[in-house]
Amino acid sequence: MKSTIFSVIAILFISVFSVAFKVTPPAKVKIKTSAICEMCKERIEKQLAFTKGVEDANLDLKDKVVTISYNAKKTDVAKLKKAINDAGYDADETASNPKSYEKLPSCCKKDGEAMHH
Repeated sequence: MKSTIFSVIAILFISVFSVAFKVTPPAKVKIKTSAICEMCKERIEKQLAFTKGVEDANLDLKDKVVTISYNAKKTDVAKLKKAINDAGYDADETASNPKSYEKLPSCCKKDGEAMHH
């Protein structure tokens, strides 16, 4: 009898704690940017690395799309786009922060694209 009660309590204990500590997988989003070069890539990825809830960010310069893995409980897509805008770049339909954009090196500005290669 004691072993049956102990087994029931143990099963309840394990099931409660497994639900309480369930790890949710990170959300993922792809955002089109106005990045041009390797410096842009570093700047955007660094800005996102310091953004609360971001677990990983990788910008593909060929298609100018940054793939971001993030904790949806700590941030959302609007905040991620704002972080990119604050770095001086467009993010999908949202325009870059004008003050941040002005601080970018000329080669990283949209009109500087013609200077590359």
